[in-house]
Amino acid sequence: MMSEPGSRRGRAHDAQAAREAILNAAEAVFAEHGFDGARIDAIATLAGYNKSLIFQYFDDKLGLYAEILKRADREMAELQAHMLTPLLADESVASDAQRFRTLLETMVQAVFDYFLGHPRFMRILLWEQAEGWRAYAKIASQLSTEDVDRFGALFRTARKAGLLRSDFHPVIQLTLLVQICQSYLAFLPLYQMLIPDEDVSSAAAVAGTREHVITLVVAGMIVDSPQTKP
Repeated sequence: MMSEPGSRRGRAHDAQAAREAILNAAEAVFAEHGFDGARIDAIATLAGYNKSLIFQYFDDKLGLYAEILKRADREMAELQAHMLTPLLADESVASDAQRFRTLLETMVQAVFDYFLGHPRFMRILLWEQAEGWRAYAKIASQLSTEDVDRFGALFRTARKAGLLRSDFHPVIQLTLLVQICQSYLAFLPLYQMLIPDEDVSSAAAVAGTREHVITLVVAGMIVDSPQTKP
């Protein structure tokens, strides 16, 4: 049944649609100009809503920026949960070589696929790197660390079980995994310029590269033993 004009359900739906439109517009503007260069006027124009509504929903530019990163966190967590939950249900995953390999391969695939499907978020992270993570530092406390803590504990268990090569801090190992996926996709235009006769950006080429990245990352992380060889 459709809600009547002006009903509470209708107003809630309109508010949610407005928030999403503003977030999508803001993501595009932040991706194009970075946090410092983004302007609320440009976001309002692109979203089709006035600035006062943006401030009503998100308080200020930093609040709007925080919501974009929180949304990306949620989306990535949902993707990982969908792909990793069956593997994590096995309590032996961090002590069984083959299961741990499969877990790492699936993690890399999930990160690669998320960046592939969200190029604007990837550009926002590139801006953060270029600007010394100044904006991120102001909102870091608002972002969830649940997944980092969970996988950190998992990595420590795997290290004790002799499956991980290094006792490098789990957070750094996880972040490097993300960076390698991000870096390849960010460099795709350069690769196409450097080797113009090669197909590096078609769906088939990117799928093949994803498999190479997975192999590269996982082989560098796990102990090379007969049990863990693919």
